[in-house]
Amino acid sequence: MGLFKRNPFGHILFLKKWIIRVFGFATHQRFRGFNDLQIEGSEILRNLPNRQVLFISNHQTYFADVVAMFHVFNASLKGRENSIKNIMYIWKPKLNLYYVAASETMKAGLLPRIMAYVGAITVDRTWRSQGVELEEKRAVNQDQVENIKVALDDGWVITFPQGTTKSFKPIRKGTAHIIKNYKPIVVPIVIDGFRRSFDKKGLHLKKKGILQSMVIKEPLEVDYENDSIEDIVEKIEMAIEQHPSFLKVIPEEFIEAERELNKKRTYDYYNKKDEQ
Repeated sequence: MGLFKRNPFGHILFLKKWIIRVFGFATHQRFRGFNDLQIEGSEILRNLPNRQVLFISNHQTYFADVVAMFHVFNASLKGRENSIKNIMYIWKPKLNLYYVAASETMKAGLLPRIMAYVGAITVDRTWRSQGVELEEKRAVNQDQVENIKVALDDGWVITFPQGTTKSFKPIRKGTAHIIKNYKPIVVPIVIDGFRRSFDKKGLHLKKKGILQSMVIKEPLEVDYENDSIEDIVEKIEMAIEQHPSFLKVIPEEFIEAERELNKKRTYDYYNKKDEQ
């Protein structure tokens, strides 16, 4: 690889590799140390092609979700089985890995700008600006949509189709249009525990001893020709467990049992740390 070889967006791969390495080493303990990230489905990642793969996921923090996926993807591709142990998997990271992010988020400070170089495909939200819902939707920037196609043609792309870290918000139809028009392999991911572990931006650790989880599911079955946009939206909602049917009235005894289980997880976590 030439020292100044670039990806389709003009980013120098040598520099991108070093940024991923630095961020990887700096953040590893957030998912295997201070907290315990439980992973399912790493074998699915190893069976995917090198390009034209779109990952869809629910969203809990601005940055920690993506950082965790970079860890899991690279660890899985290096043969780790549902684990991110032994950080050396990050030494030769997957460089054709991208993620869709709001332009305003990636411009909010030096750190997000550096993280953008790792693989952000920035898009302008059509329905929201500076944290405020717009009365009138803005027109879609077609150049930004085309950038997602460029990234898919080059490798893997992560997107959060709700466009917000709030649970059970509507799926944005833009993701369904991308799936129908560009026909990628669509891999759903369901995450949990990140909202309890980190602040909203995902930069600061809020609480230790939290059980985080990431479930990578089998590729979504999509009929690109015959499924309507509404059909695809509903499939996305179900796949990332954000469909209204997942909103249920939970019995009080179940909530209490979950509280006790979380206490036990925290207790077991610190016991394990003491033994090490």
